[in-house]
Amino acid sequence: MLAMILPGNGNADVRDIWIPSVKEKLEKEGVHVIAKNMPDAELARKKYWLPFIEKNVGDENAVLIGHSSGAVAAMRYAERHKVQGLVLVCACHTDLGLESEKLSGYFDEQWQWEKIKSNAQWIIQFASTNDPFINIEEARFIHKKLNSDYHENDHYGHYNNVTEFPEMVGAILKKVEHVSA
Repeated sequence: MLAMILPGNGNADVRDIWIPSVKEKLEKEGVHVIAKNMPDAELARKKYWLPFIEKNVGDENAVLIGHSSGAVAAMRYAERHKVQGLVLVCACHTDLGLESEKLSGYFDEQWQWEKIKSNAQWIIQFASTNDPFINIEEARFIHKKLNSDYHENDHYGHYNNVTEFPEMVGAILKKVEHVSA
């Protein structure tokens, strides 16, 4: 199994937050994990990120693990590509009224919710009611549209102070059959 972790915008680094821990734990279970810093990391523009994802996962039926803008990119990718699964952390479906989000290009077109659902074998979603950047209604809306396996809490904020994320690893491993070699 192949998984790719997509960090958020604002020059997010794959060596930060929960990403190294999730990568290590999934790799111990036999998952090949790609965790690379993204091109155009500050704005996370669709025109750079979607080709970068495609180049790295190729024709693999991959799991995309996206945080914030990475979650938005994962959903847009799944509108046009089959994926084994999506893991969405702090996802949004609007530009949040922010110019930087408008510039990303992810919100220029209507969402193709049915295509995302049909192209993903499963979707897991994590959100927190105390996220200072993304209102919880964004996550709840996405959950309703995608019928995701939804995990909501009131204490992780934007998940950018979380260094361990065993809930995610466990949820992914439950979705895949035999991950270990």
